[in-house]
Amino acid sequence: MTVKGDGNRDSVREEGGTIPGAPDVPAFALLGPDPSAIPVLIAVPHAGRAYPAAVLERMRHPGHAALRLEDRYVDRLGDAMARETGAALLVANAPRAMLDLNRSADDIDWEMLGPTLRDRRAEAAQRAVPGQRARSGLGLIPRRLPGLGELWKRRIDRAELDARIAGIHAPYHDRLGAALEALRERWGAALLIDLHSMPPLAARSGTLPAEFVIGDRFGAACDGALIASAFGYFGEMRRGAAHNRPYAGGYILERHGRPRRGVHALQLEVDRLSYLDAAMAEPGKGFAAMVALLSGLVRRLAGDVAALGQGGQGRDAGQWADAAE
Repeated sequence: MTVKGDGNRDSVREEGGTIPGAPDVPAFALLGPDPSAIPVLIAVPHAGRAYPAAVLERMRHPGHAALRLEDRYVDRLGDAMARETGAALLVANAPRAMLDLNRSADDIDWEMLGPTLRDRRAEAAQRAVPGQRARSGLGLIPRRLPGLGELWKRRIDRAELDARIAGIHAPYHDRLGAALEALRERWGAALLIDLHSMPPLAARSGTLPAEFVIGDRFGAACDGALIASAFGYFGEMRRGAAHNRPYAGGYILERHGRPRRGVHALQLEVDRLSYLDAAMAEPGKGFAAMVALLSGLVRRLAGDVAALGQGGQGRDAGQWADAAE
């Protein structure tokens, strides 16, 4: 659907994918001005709260597990940031408990599946080399959490797994890739900010704990100048930030970050206590200040990305870079 905007651009909302067990809720929504206002897309893959009743019934500790797995209300942060800056926004409605969009479709803990006779031979071969995240309990479908143990009362079958991949994972990543390519074609370069939240980090000796972690897969997903600019911004704002540790970015950056092609991707982790209440369950008194802070970061990086795109084919890159100076 298209909603009229500021007179110069229309605001577009596009919904896609399907959530098995919740047919009335799309798996994700893409929002933003058309044509794009800046070469930045904010993605929120872990804040979905559309839990089908069957999924909640199958969980051992639905209240605690859901809260732990979610990037609680990061979708609201992203929505406010997008409105403030004109960035595009891709938000997953499907919960991480059902399927983790920041994992490869084959990063599966096969022990949690109930195999059919037809699938046993193929799955036995795949079990021989499970992904690292799956071994830790946080693969494509999370299996367990520290302090809570096993998350599920019983296994799921292969048909259900395939339905989740086809309805949620595949269309989300297809749409994300297409949206980034459209930004690159228009601006000459594009930036994905993969927005997440994290529990408070422990303080290191002699320093304050980082409030943010910027991940770029150790330089593989994003131009170093953009990372330096982000750290410069947080330094100017007197806010602590760490680089790649303990979060370097996952499958989303691995799949979509292509800096040599002009598509840059960084993962931004935000301390939950910075914008939620003390229970880390509801928006807190720091929410509005966090929106303002991160909106400033988006504006800073948008100018940097447009400047990078001046050497490409993007027809609006030079105009934005000049305006940002």
